Amino acid sequence: MGLVDDRSGVLTQDDFEELSRHAIRTNEALRLEFIGGKLGVKAVPDGDHGRIIAWLARLCMQADAGWWLFPEQGLHVETYLKGNARPDASLVPIETFVGQGEWASTDGVLMTVEVTSGDSDTDRRDRVDKPRAYAESRIPVYLLIDRESCEVLVYSQPDGVRYERLDRVPFGKAVRLPEPVNVELDTEPLKNWVH
Repeated sequence: MGLVDDRSGVLTQDDFEELSRHAIRTNEALRLEFIGGKLGVKAVPDGDHGRIIAWLARLCMQADAGWWLFPEQGLHVETYLKGNARPDASLVPIETFVGQGEWASTDGVLMTVEVTSGDSDTDRRDRVDKPRAYAESRIPVYLLIDRESCEVLVYSQPDGVRYERLDRVPFGKAVRLPEPVNVELDTEPLKNWVH
């Protein structure tokens, strides 16, 4: 058997983890995820993408010095399919991921963040699969910074299946991230980091 089970055509969790270990050993620039029973490969972030994460990290740390915005920490998501996601960033109390491996529990995660990359899977991955997976995992806030539509989308109130609330604002307007984050973002600077 290769990476995909020839009998079913399905990539198993064990196969996914082996592919991820292979990418690390061979130093290939892959960012892998396993959501909804499907393997996903994310684009490697560009400079504007990194600048957005740095901007957000500073704002979150100013709001609470006990928080940290961890870039690319893998998370175990979903209850049914036991998926793995690698958000662009996760906001947590600073000690949350201590002692955990590459794929950490979502316990203690206050917010996950994705910044669109413009690759062919962005629409499905960031706008459909991720909100569902993060809501199933009951992550309180999912922040999507959509560089294609020049909007910030704030998903909140997960019910274990989906987020019940979605606030959408264009770049340039202020938006409040709800509890437990409770931070107001002035999104004007995001206009500078759209390509």
